Amino acid sequence: MTVYIAEEFDASEADVLRRYFTNLDQPVFALVNLPEVVKGALFARYSRSPKSLRRLFLDEFVGDLDIEGDVTIDATVGLDRAEELYNRVFFEYGDDSVAQLGGVHLACEQASNVLTKVLEWGRLMSYLEQSTRYIAYDSRLGGRYRYFRPPAVLKSELGTRYVAEMDRQFAAYSALIPDLVDFFRDQTPKAPTDSDFVYRQAIQAKALDSIRGMLPAASISNLGIYGDGQAYEALLLRMRAHPLAEARSYADLMLTELRKVIPSFLRRVDLEDRGVVTSTYIKTNHRAMRDIADRVFADTPAEPAPQVRLLDFDPDGEAKVVAAALYPHTSLSEDQILRRVHAMSVDERIAVLRAYEGNRTNRRTRPGRALERPFYRFDVLADYGAFRDLQRHRMMTIDWQALSPLHGFDMPEAVDAAGVTGPFEEAMHRSAELHDLMLDPFPTEAPYAVALAYRLRFVIEMNARQSMHMLELRTSPQGHPAYRRVCQDMHRLIADEAGHHALAAMMCFVDHSDETPLERLDAERRAESRRIEHQG
Repeated sequence: MTVYIAEEFDASEADVLRRYFTNLDQPVFALVNLPEVVKGALFARYSRSPKSLRRLFLDEFVGDLDIEGDVTIDATVGLDRAEELYNRVFFEYGDDSVAQLGGVHLACEQASNVLTKVLEWGRLMSYLEQSTRYIAYDSRLGGRYRYFRPPAVLKSELGTRYVAEMDRQFAAYSALIPDLVDFFRDQTPKAPTDSDFVYRQAIQAKALDSIRGMLPAASISNLGIYGDGQAYEALLLRMRAHPLAEARSYADLMLTELRKVIPSFLRRVDLEDRGVVTSTYIKTNHRAMRDIADRVFADTPAEPAPQVRLLDFDPDGEAKVVAAALYPHTSLSEDQILRRVHAMSVDERIAVLRAYEGNRTNRRTRPGRALERPFYRFDVLADYGAFRDLQRHRMMTIDWQALSPLHGFDMPEAVDAAGVTGPFEEAMHRSAELHDLMLDPFPTEAPYAVALAYRLRFVIEMNARQSMHMLELRTSPQGHPAYRRVCQDMHRLIADEAGHHALAAMMCFVDHSDETPLERLDAERRAESRRIEHQG
């Protein structure tokens, strides 16, 4: 495990924190003895703050809590009785569903951007990750730039080179921030109606968005996770089998903290005949598939590909949605309904779909599960920054390949327009050189060196309902241009290549407008209006 930069707290701060956090000196810790709404609000604020969670709690939340009561309260009250009950039901009888009834808020700090994707793999968990849009990576932590330092690499002859190149990447990124801020101020002067705060936030977000691709995947982030015992068990079993040493070390830290809160749910993780067998299976399977892929495709070059390709879909998808929409309102079998639907005219089917869609007043009003009938499978080649944002849509199926410089990088239009392509391109070349140096001795750690602007190939499969949610959300004007383009392409392919024009039309809040000067400006204006209204 890399060296964790522990935060210092004075005696009074530590006395408060011990009541609510399972430790004060490790990067992984659980939240206890707090109302659920406080934990949720704390995590929500966490994603936009450069502070650690414990510092954020002290600075912005503890003043609103009543901490004058019984200070003897802790997470172990009633634990023995609960342990006895859960051991009998969960462990002895094997009723895994019991582990869905106990949840934990877990903070995971100073995790690399490679590790955060491992942590965010599970579908049935909730995540909030520190945003590169709101947090500048020009500041240092413990006197060092904020990137992960893999111990094995540091101990090797590449250690000095790794640190030097990473420092150069961060220094180049830091140097461009004021240039981009000045550029966007010139491009979009402050409106008289905007406050200094709103304008400054929008300018800063645009500047950081434009050069986030210079940051390496080794950049560390803070992550808040909420999940139940069953989801944590599945996550830890995968992490303990992961080829990345950072993931395995982090799994040990997480298991220690989770066992302070929900020990019974995680009893099987390191038992030889339970969790260890499962982790070994995962590891063995991964190695076998990697070896086969290396043997079969060793000399096969990657062909040129569009940013988004529709690989597979159901040609009969729209008719099946019509049948599924009518199904709950009849007493007939679905195949009988489908036969009747096939006999309908196009106008009749569209009338059903329009009735099912109803009057959607905003993107949060979505039709029901009939839209889960058809599917779309896309192959995507987009920069790692866009992948990071799309990967968080957990209910769809998503899988990805190893991050490398193989597919080239995307040059942001704003960087070109601001006349700073030279430093950006130089950072890309340095990133690729370091990756290639690491690839042979450290193939698992080599992705740490790759800048976020480099393209990654990943596959997404989702039904029409999931598509409606993701495409409408991720094409909104305040979104990052990189993932907006991916989702706009997906929407066009659903309509034009799959031929599902009626379903694409139901996704009426997909925004195909071009990039806006300051994506976050309107959002910041709305946020300020809500703050003023709340204070009033």
